[in-house]
Amino acid sequence: MAKEDNPTITIDDKEYPLSELSDEAKSQVGNLRVTDQEITRLEQQLAIHRTARNTYSRALAAALPDAPEAKGAK
Repeated sequence: MAKEDNPTITIDDKEYPLSELSDEAKSQVGNLRVTDQEITRLEQQLAIHRTARNTYSRALAAALPDAPEAKGAK
């Protein structure tokens, strides 16, 4: 049987053929996959928001009355 016909999953450094997992174990694998995908999505969103916050912070610093850019703009 080719490996593609019986995919495996590695858990705690041990490979398990998916076909040998119980329905409960398969359900939990699905739950882990969905959770991992959501964590990845949230980490990407956090990176976007951190970038935006840094940009807003620099814009605020430049807009303050004692900022070098603000003094030259008067």
